[in-house]
Amino acid sequence: MGSRRWLSTLVVVVLVAVAAFAAGYLVHSTTTTTTSAPATTTSTSLDPTWVATWPTSSSAIRYSTPTAAALGFARSVLHMTSPVARTFQQGDTRSGEVPIVTTANGPVTTVLVRQLTSDNSWWVLGSACASVNITLPHALEAVSSPLSLTGQSTAFEAVINYSLYQDDVASPLVSGTTMGGSNGVMGPFSTTLTFAAPTHHYGVMVVYTRSAKDGSVLAASAIRVAF
Repeated sequence: MGSRRWLSTLVVVVLVAVAAFAAGYLVHSTTTTTTSAPATTTSTSLDPTWVATWPTSSSAIRYSTPTAAALGFARSVLHMTSPVARTFQQGDTRSGEVPIVTTANGPVTTVLVRQLTSDNSWWVLGSACASVNITLPHALEAVSSPLSLTGQSTAFEAVINYSLYQDDVASPLVSGTTMGGSNGVMGPFSTTLTFAAPTHHYGVMVVYTRSAKDGSVLAASAIRVAF
């Protein structure tokens, strides 16, 4: 139930952001300063794909189906070794959810997908799982170091993992572990992340659990952030 409420909240936040972009209220601003004059020149561009965690708008990767997008996200962002997609669950005419598992009876990671552009390609907005609920930071929030990471979780020996990525950079800005609940009982987690100044405007926070058997990623919640 926790992951379902989280996904519902994410859908509302993202749809509001997309609508605001379409209306021209939210723009990504790039500021440049010249030496010939003290004034700054600001240019703006509308790009609704900034809300997507995968793929990035600067890459050449595009997906024609929601399942392909979800599997690409599971492999490239969540670093699942053998993700398997279950049946796509349609939301509205341009969005839905793809359940992803790594073992036949393993936990489900629900990947939220949406068509954001006129070419009808599919983009991943984020993911949620029953074992990890991120409360801070919020989806689409602007973050900086030091960053408070809080939520509720349950995992083997209470250990959960986190990684903060910036777009188009393979290595995380910061990664580590913290403690939450265990034995199927949700418990709070809280830690502070410190990291170097990002070189990109956007990124993704991933909080995940690992298999006690082989250390592979079992399930993950991921949200889009700005820097």
